[in-house]
Amino acid sequence: MGVFTFVCKGSGDEWSAKQLKGDLEASASCTYDIRRKLVQAALASDSSGGVQSSFSFVTPSSAVFQVIIGGGGGSIGGGAAAAPSAGAAAAEAAPAEEKKEEKEESDDDLGFSLFD
Repeated sequence: MGVFTFVCKGSGDEWSAKQLKGDLEASASCTYDIRRKLVQAALASDSSGGVQSSFSFVTPSSAVFQVIIGGGGGSIGGGAAAAPSAGAAAAEAAPAEEKKEEKEESDDDLGFSLFD
């Protein structure tokens, strides 16, 4: 897994970026183009998996851009084992609906209603 952090600075119509710890650099006319160039530069350095990126302005003329390559979904043992199956989720939802109906009926047993 590779993590690439860039400091981006804008001056007029030009944006430039330097890697915080490393040698990668890029420049472009807008933030969209500089992000594309930085992702390509990071992929050229490490192409071991999927790509995630995050661009955050610090001021109107400076930003931090981070590219994360590889790393999977962040779960141990695979994502499929951690998530319940659709059948189990549907089975759990059915009793919850029945409980709501029972609660509504029990309000009528008190002899008054909120909307009377």
